[in-house]
This record gives sequence, C-alpha cells and structure tokens, in this order.
Amino acid sequence: MNRRNWILAAGLLLTMPGMALAAKPGYMNVNESVEIHAPPAKVWSLVKDWNGLHKWHPAFSNAEIKSGANNKVGAVRTLTMAGDGAKFDEELDGFSEKNRKYSYRIISDSPLPVVDYSSTILVKSGKAKGTSVLVWKGKFKRKVADNPPAGQDDASVKKAIIGAYQAGLQNVKKLAEK
Repeated sequence: MNRRNWILAAGLLLTMPGMALAAKPGYMNVNESVEIHAPPAKVWSLVKDWNGLHKWHPAFSNAEIKSGANNKVGAVRTLTMAGDGAKFDEELDGFSEKNRKYSYRIISDSPLPVVDYSSTILVKSGKAKGTSVLVWKGKFKRKVADNPPAGQDDASVKKAIIGAYQAGLQNVKKLAEK
C-alpha cells in the first residue's frame, strides 16, 4: 500500500468511532418548527412554563409538578392526556431563560409509541423583525422493537410524533398571533 492509501485508511479508521456513536441504531429524530408573527419574548412567555404544556398543547388536559420546582433542572412533571386521561412522567434536563430553551425526557411508561424519548423546545428570532421561530425537536426509538404491527413501524411512529409536535406548534402560533 502506498503512502496516500495508508493516510486514507488511517483517516477512515480514526473517523469510525465517531460514526458508530452517531449512528445509534433504532433512534429516530424529528425536528419541527413554525414561524410566528410575534416577537420571541411573547412566544417564549407562552411555552416557557414547563408545567404549563396543557395550556398550549391540545393533546394534554393537565400537567402537575411531582417533584422539584417548575423550570428547575431535575423537576418531574406528570402529564395527563386529553381524552383518555392516560398519565406519564417527564424530567426537565435543561432550562435556559436567556436562550429561551429547555430540554426534557420521558422517564416512565407512556401511552406514546416511543421509548428513550428526549426533546428540546427553543424559541429564536425569525428572519423578519418582530417574528419568531418555535422549534421542537426530539429523539426516540419506537416502543415495539422487533416486527412491529401495522401502525407501529418507524414511519408511523415518526408521523405520530410529527403530528403531535405540529398540533402544539400550530396552537402556539394561533395563541401568539392573536
């Protein structure tokens, strides 16, 4: 092997550990956003109350702090789904008033078709003055790992999460643009 091929091979070997970490088999990512004709401060005021998801997302009827303090890392909330009343817990992993951002993860069994779920909500300035972009992104695996039944395959699960995110984003848009 000539010098050039050795260098290429060495470079490939050095990048392989990073590639393995990035791959994380079975994980799916969703990154949804909406442009809102309202300033970031107004949009943030609607979504920043981590214990207030039910105030802006139509899929939830209640949120209650189970332990810790609202908007403080480590706080655990119990969410109640609208309709069937199913409940599950989430833990706040990060919160930044300055960056208008928070992240959290599901820590109990949930009625959602996902496991190992973590998510981030972020409000940033839009391109035009007085506008915002509300971003909601998540990473997760489908709940049924092997031979999922119809409706629980990767595409269906991803579509369900996108639908849930869009329902919340569109409702915040409606509330902020009043």
